[in-house]
Amino acid sequence: MFYYGGKAPHYHDLYRNRVEIREEGRCLTDLITREAARFIDDHNVEAGTRNSYHGGMLHIGCVELGFPVVQAAMSGYSDLAMRRVARLHGAVYTLNQGVLDQVVLTEDGKGDQITRVAPDDHPVGGQLLGAEPAAFARAADVLVNAGYDCVDINFACPVRKVLSRGRGGFLLSQPQTALAIARSAYDAVAGRRPITVKLRRGFDDSAESERNFFAILDGVFEIGIDAVTVHARTVKQGYTGRSQWSLLERVKKHVGERVILGSGDLFCAEDCLRMMEQTGVDGVTGARGAIGNPWLFRDCRALLAGEPVPAAPTVAEQGETIGRHYAWAVEVYGEKRASRIMRKFGIKYSELHPQAVRVRDAFIQVKSSRDWHSVLAHWYDPDKDWPPAARRTGPGHLVAAGAAPRAGPGG
Repeated sequence: MFYYGGKAPHYHDLYRNRVEIREEGRCLTDLITREAARFIDDHNVEAGTRNSYHGGMLHIGCVELGFPVVQAAMSGYSDLAMRRVARLHGAVYTLNQGVLDQVVLTEDGKGDQITRVAPDDHPVGGQLLGAEPAAFARAADVLVNAGYDCVDINFACPVRKVLSRGRGGFLLSQPQTALAIARSAYDAVAGRRPITVKLRRGFDDSAESERNFFAILDGVFEIGIDAVTVHARTVKQGYTGRSQWSLLERVKKHVGERVILGSGDLFCAEDCLRMMEQTGVDGVTGARGAIGNPWLFRDCRALLAGEPVPAAPTVAEQGETIGRHYAWAVEVYGEKRASRIMRKFGIKYSELHPQAVRVRDAFIQVKSSRDWHSVLAHWYDPDKDWPPAARRTGPGHLVAAGAAPRAGPGG
């Protein structure tokens, strides 16, 4: 799914074959799902794009990805099971949920569990949060040695607990510390993997905050960071209010050929393409819009191929995907824990069902593996003549603390 060094194959070719990935003299292999291959063949997706978006193939450092829609890192969501589901529906590059550097460095086994990379989970980014450069550097080294294909530095998280401990978005108000962390991580990884940074457009709307933002943006690129993702809200906004896409356009013009990914108010394929068209960013990251809606990646592929957005997944197709997601969650967590963790995903999946409220209520009640299979058998019966399913066009049932109904992309 990715290629270190040299000319990258077209991404539709990567989906058809067992691809050899060469890095520093050693060969890895990655078998892509038949479902993804079938989608590429059926839709005749070509390298580049054939609609009004004229961007090239997305790359992060020496890693050529092609498909410019990334599954973002989301705390409590983007685990191995969700990443597998995203890849099943067309995602190429995904990121693990953000983790504290101190957790990565623990010796009680918890860090090993979090940093473990499955053979079918490539390319994958590991996202770190921290407040102290030396510890951050050691954690970045651990992620590289664990097999992550990219290390992502989070200077964006707006969660109060994270901010109160000097991590995440708080560092947007401390440019010297932020740049010290970026430098330490870059030096630790020493070119073995690309390093990226996640920012918000500022801590708040003040002029000082904007100056700090651009100081950090320019500083990380001077250090050698390979790409920056910018969420077009401030830290103070959290997930409320308008996402200011015009800032993304300013940022891309400011940095020129350096790689910028955009984030904020991306709930359907049309949003993703519109952000790239309007702002000129090199790619986008699907976050809340991809929870319970992995078809976002399929739909983006269709639009990038110059084709109409596919019909919403049928109830039977939804049930098949949810079943796979649940099975992978059981593989990761065991039945008891997976049944609890998957409830929030079930709530999001229910939004696409023609009887969304009743299905949501059913998922809320699940407590065991038997409950899960019962809901799937009843509400996703492939032999029943269901009404047409719905497409996701907004945030739906809110999944982030402080989130509010969508107000549009903003300007």
